[in-house]
Amino acid sequence: MASPGKVAPPPAPEQPVAAAEAPWVSEVRPFDFLDVETKAKELSKQSYRRDDSGMPESLLKLDYDQYRDIRYKTEKSIWRDEGLPFQVQAFHRGFMFKDRVIVNLIDHGSSARVGYSPDLFDYGRNRFEVPLPEDLGFAGLRFHYPLKRDETFDEIAVFLGASYFRAVGLGQAYGLSARGLAIDTGLPKAEEFPIFREFWVEKPDKDANALIVYALLDSPSVAAAYRFVLRPGLDLAMDVQSHFYFRKKVERLGIAPLTSMFMQGENTDRFMDDFRPEVHDSDGLLIGKSTGEWLWRPLNNPKQLRISVFKDAKPSGFGLMSRDRNFDHYQDLEAGYHLRPSAWVEPMGDWGAGGIYLIEIPSDAEKYDNIVAFWVPDEPTGEGKELRYDYRLHFVTNEFTAPSGGKVVSTRVGSIGGKTSRRKFVVDFTSPMLKLMSPKAKVEAEVSAVGKITDVVVQKNEAQGTWRLSFDLEPEKGRNPTELRAILKSGKDILTESWVYQWNTP
Repeated sequence: MASPGKVAPPPAPEQPVAAAEAPWVSEVRPFDFLDVETKAKELSKQSYRRDDSGMPESLLKLDYDQYRDIRYKTEKSIWRDEGLPFQVQAFHRGFMFKDRVIVNLIDHGSSARVGYSPDLFDYGRNRFEVPLPEDLGFAGLRFHYPLKRDETFDEIAVFLGASYFRAVGLGQAYGLSARGLAIDTGLPKAEEFPIFREFWVEKPDKDANALIVYALLDSPSVAAAYRFVLRPGLDLAMDVQSHFYFRKKVERLGIAPLTSMFMQGENTDRFMDDFRPEVHDSDGLLIGKSTGEWLWRPLNNPKQLRISVFKDAKPSGFGLMSRDRNFDHYQDLEAGYHLRPSAWVEPMGDWGAGGIYLIEIPSDAEKYDNIVAFWVPDEPTGEGKELRYDYRLHFVTNEFTAPSGGKVVSTRVGSIGGKTSRRKFVVDFTSPMLKLMSPKAKVEAEVSAVGKITDVVVQKNEAQGTWRLSFDLEPEKGRNPTELRAILKSGKDILTESWVYQWNTP
């Protein structure tokens, strides 16, 4: 293999090429999504085999900090010396990232594999007694684009670990993750984690504002083909095409899964020994229903596993959102929780009937992603079955999808006098229209729950221009959890999205 940075002789289409070189390939038929689909379909007819072998013990024993000390050399970035708007770097295998990921570049309509070389990486303080194997392969990819200045390439997306990937827009900090697919998440059995085992990255034109990436996903139950179109900017949009080929039936298939972290927030009603008032990547699940109704479900760190299901057909979208952008509410100078993006899933085409699942897992540390949301179709799966789902992912700072009506900005829960099951709920709403309304305006609340609702009060907070709903709940004995729902209205006019909440009596 030629040394990175030098011009290599023309390789055959399947021959690895050095990562820092622009691959030369002979003229063959154009590479497109059909090639990945064909490969996935053929793979689904074979027994599942995981490619996690060939890693030296020295790489397996790396801890988190040691692994982070291995960095792809910036000067070796793919396309760095070609004046293109995008650059690509690879991740080294090691630590918990054991699976070998194959990386290919598409140029002049043909695909050529990128060859691994230790020369591509700076290993920092790590020292290995035995030389690393030349066929080690990679663990994932990261992509760069000049968001701020033409000469500075900012990281915009990372594909690393199973089928996880993250992305950011201008001024955002990495937070929640997306996944290619979720299988059996939240069931009383082991979750299946599909793996992106191969990528193809299409070389962009000099004036391109989008990058096309293809991926092959594999797991014991399904093989799949993906096509991603990354569009960086103030926010990052990502078009996703996915085609699934099933080896066997899947009990719970999660389409367009989002994974986030919620440790504590304004609605946490138990003591958390932390100097920070709030610790979370996202603070709510937003759903645009096919009926035109918008739901806001505040997230929580429950004491026991919670699963909420929102049935629908042809929803306009769903997302794990971060609405609280006030640094004072987090007080974390390192994590930058106030800068972490929301992620919105916009279905493309007819997804049919199904449900949006929200799974909240008890957590005692912010390093764990304990929140998962995804779409579960009613369409059955099984051996030989094929399904297609297309959607657009938006990594955004401010919401752009929800209507201009009132939005929930905070939810607070507290006890009412001593040892009692009664709870007080305080929900704040805001919108430009609500801010302009007089405190004397006739604004009422419609609150429903299985249980006794009392002391319903709606009033304007003139200090902030928001409207506050407060009420007391006496849960029905023997019924747990309690589902709550509330809106603000004026006469027949609905002023806000629907606030929905699940309360579990301790």
